[in-house]
Amino acid sequence: MILNQKFIMFIATGCYSGRIPFAPGTFGTIAAIPFALVFLIIPASFTGIYIAGLILAAIYFSDRAEKIMGKKDPGCIVIDEIAGYVVTMSFVPVNIYTIVAGFFIFRFFDILKPGPVKYFENNFSGGAGIVLDDIMAGILSAGVLRIIYLSGIF
Repeated sequence: MILNQKFIMFIATGCYSGRIPFAPGTFGTIAAIPFALVFLIIPASFTGIYIAGLILAAIYFSDRAEKIMGKKDPGCIVIDEIAGYVVTMSFVPVNIYTIVAGFFIFRFFDILKPGPVKYFENNFSGGAGIVLDDIMAGILSAGVLRIIYLSGIF
C-alpha cells in the first residue's frame, strides 16, 4: 500500500478505530466524540459548513477506501459513523449528557436501520452508499435527542 492509500485508510477507519475486531461501528462512534466537541468552539453560523464539509469528506474517503479494499461497505470504514454522530449532535448544546444520550440514540438507529435509513443503504453505492444511511440515522437521532433535550431531562 502506498503512502496516499495509507492516509486514506487512516482517515476512513477513524484513526484506525474501525480496525478493532469487534463492534467497529461503536468504536467509530466513540472516535466521533472529538468531532462533536468542535461545536463548542466554532461559531453557530459555521455549523452547516462544518457538517457539509464533514459529510463530503466522509463520502470521498469512504469511496476511496472501498476501492482500495475491493469490498462493498467494509465494516472497518467508520468515517460514516463519525459524520452521522456529528449530525446527531448538531441540534442540541454539547455537554456530557447530550454526548452520552446522542451516542446511544445514534447507535440504536444505525444498528436498527428503520425505513429511511435502510432506503439510503440499499439505493446508493460507493462512498454515498456507505455514508448516507448514517446521515439519515443521524437526522433521526438528532430529532429524538432534540425532543429529549427540550423535555428538560438534561
